[in-house]
Amino acid sequence: MIDLYERCETIELWVDPEPNAQLTLIWLLDYLRHHGKTASKLTLVQASVRIGNHPPKEVVGWRLPAAKILNDHLETAGAAWQAYRAPTPQHWFKLLSRDLSILPHLWQTVLELLEELPMRATGLGATEMRMLELISAGNARPFDVFPGDRKRNKRRVFGYWEVGCLLDGLAHCPAPAVSGIDEGPFTLQMHDDRNRHTRYVRSELKLTPFGEAILARTEDFSRHNPIHRWWGGTELTSDRLWRWDAANRSLIAP
Repeated sequence: MIDLYERCETIELWVDPEPNAQLTLIWLLDYLRHHGKTASKLTLVQASVRIGNHPPKEVVGWRLPAAKILNDHLETAGAAWQAYRAPTPQHWFKLLSRDLSILPHLWQTVLELLEELPMRATGLGATEMRMLELISAGNARPFDVFPGDRKRNKRRVFGYWEVGCLLDGLAHCPAPAVSGIDEGPFTLQMHDDRNRHTRYVRSELKLTPFGEAILARTEDFSRHNPIHRWWGGTELTSDRLWRWDAANRSLIAP
């Protein structure tokens, strides 16, 4: 990539507002700040919508402002990337009180990622809770609760495969919150098997009594099921679970 950039006179970075794109941006700028000659060629075009949802002929007609990448951009990105990679979410949380406006969508990304930590009352993140809400409304099949363009689930943090794993985790565990999934796990092998994929797509999802209690904030998923996953550089486990208090926008240590 550096070799390619060195052959260019100027480089425009077009970036989506979604969290994964913003994480890619801060990683890239953190890397390029150690390559001053290359970084000096950069400009940033920050879209307010997902670029890939629009046809190329439309995108080339956009007249979006391009901001020259300055040292402030590189320092802000570097601090954010190091915070995300840290072994606890504390430094990432502190970014909420920092001026991040030089990277216009970064503050919202910080908040949305914190919301995916296990919640104080339920032990589930915001995307998982939204899936439970949609299932509770009735007539829900798996892809009805996946996030996406023109979908009822507007959460943007996780991609397609990650969301499938989240739904698996709610259904295939010692104390399930969701019932009715007729196939799994959510893997490429399942997708490649037409019969298995069809059974998955047609599954009729329902909340278990435990899932209903979680949705009512009277039960905690993490107290009945093992937790082991990564949030940035933080390893979340059942005995070391950082939590997010959404009402007070505060971080709760294990």
